[in-house]
Amino acid sequence: MSFHEDLRVKMHHYVKYVYRVTKVFPRDELYGVTSQLRRAALSIILNYTEGYARRRGNNIKVYENFLEISYGSLKESKYLVYFSYTENYLKIDDYNNLIKMADEIGGMIWGILENLTKDFNP
Repeated sequence: MSFHEDLRVKMHHYVKYVYRVTKVFPRDELYGVTSQLRRAALSIILNYTEGYARRRGNNIKVYENFLEISYGSLKESKYLVYFSYTENYLKIDDYNNLIKMADEIGGMIWGILENLTKDFNP
């Protein structure tokens, strides 16, 4: 499995995990934290995938922009996971698993961004 396939699989598992744990969030959070966390998690993989599909030759600006949006969405979702834990919407094991997954995905996205900068801005 290539690096990018591995990253997409990790992102997919993160989104699935978020959807699973948010099913039991309070009903009054359906249009609040539940919706926002789900959208942020989906935005990670959707922006990564779209950016990856649009990359071309030496023009990396579009790809870089989508990666930055993906990374920002990851940070947003990570805060919402923390907030959900502090509101007792998440169990400690789910919180720890999601944070670990987010950190791993974040490191991979950040690594791509750093390599793009090195490769195209000598």
